[in-house]
Amino acid sequence: MKALKLSKDNFDSAIQSEKPILLDFYADWCGPCRMVAPIVEEIAGEREDIVVAKVNVDEEPALAERFGVFSIPTLVVMRNGEVINKSSGARPKEQILALLG
Repeated sequence: MKALKLSKDNFDSAIQSEKPILLDFYADWCGPCRMVAPIVEEIAGEREDIVVAKVNVDEEPALAERFGVFSIPTLVVMRNGEVINKSSGARPKEQILALLG
């Protein structure tokens, strides 16, 4: 499965999933974001037990503010509508998977 692209219009309904959610806050111009993007897409394709979604901070600044995103990439893990983990900066796949618990 491909990572979902979220906006303010579909965000609240998308995060109501019973599955854990991995959110990737990114920007197209961001070098470290481009390093993390293929890893996030790979995880989305491999893991059917989680929802993987992306939020472009340039297009959705209110969502970035809502989650306290001050640097990108920022990865946020949510479970049952609550943030359970958060990490900023490029990370290898193993560290991203470790955020999921």
